[in-house]
Amino acid sequence: MADLKIPNLNKNSDKFLFKKKLTLRRKSKRKLIKESLFMFSFAIIIIYFNYLIPNKKLIFENFFINFNKLWNQIWILFDYLYEVFIGIFISASLIIAFILLMGACSRVLKILKRKSNRISLK
Repeated sequence: MADLKIPNLNKNSDKFLFKKKLTLRRKSKRKLIKESLFMFSFAIIIIYFNYLIPNKKLIFENFFINFNKLWNQIWILFDYLYEVFIGIFISASLIIAFILLMGACSRVLKILKRKSNRISLK
């Protein structure tokens, strides 16, 4: 009788089960004014720092030239990295091939040694 489960009819419907519970209260005027003053002061500080930068016009004119040079340097970097990785791959593959050859030779020698011992014992 304890295993009998009776459905609970007092549950909310499933469509509201995973709905996010957000607060729908509006912010007070005081909080809105405080946030707007903070944003305004932050914007003024950013404009002031921009004003302190010398030769803004020259920097902005050279932006695309510098970006193009940077892009070319990135391609050269990838070209060098490709060559370095090819070199690492070649050296690693030679080391692995040498280890495999040594293992194969040692196994063949073990097999030959066993057969030679059997032949000499007879």
